[in-house]
Amino acid sequence: MPESPDPYIALLRESGCRPKVIAHCRAVCACAGEYARKTPLADPGLVTAGALLHDIGRGRTHSISHAQEGADILREKGFPERLVRIVECHTGAGLTADECTLLGLLPRDCMPQTIEEKIVTHADNLIAGSTRVTIDEEIAAAIHLPKKIRRRMYRLANEVELLTRPF
Repeated sequence: MPESPDPYIALLRESGCRPKVIAHCRAVCACAGEYARKTPLADPGLVTAGALLHDIGRGRTHSISHAQEGADILREKGFPERLVRIVECHTGAGLTADECTLLGLLPRDCMPQTIEEKIVTHADNLIAGSTRVTIDEEIAAAIHLPKKIRRRMYRLANEVELLTRPF
């Protein structure tokens, strides 16, 4: 994976992502980077790449399927699976295979497992457009989602905050 974010921005453009999506990805990257720097458990380069590329699927669709589409794009291009999984698992606080099926997606387990997956997912929840929001604001804006999904988002936020707080 390249050290500089520039090749990732170029890849977003090549994949059809609009400037607003790219601005969002940059904001998520800045937020995720803050968390990655707070813990020795995370790979900062992987967090940067995952945060910048998390919405690459929006070059094909703005539907809920953008995460799986993005993962497919990266798999086709030969990116490492640990990066692909960040993209695939970033929606909300993740989706189980059953939830994916109910949403008309491929029945993949899209639940964030690694610290990098969790950091990028949480950072994405904290960025509305390119503006930083609180988790409470994001959950309030997600009132249309089932209660169990909103609870999952809150639990993920607490986990990431705990894993990245200084001791």
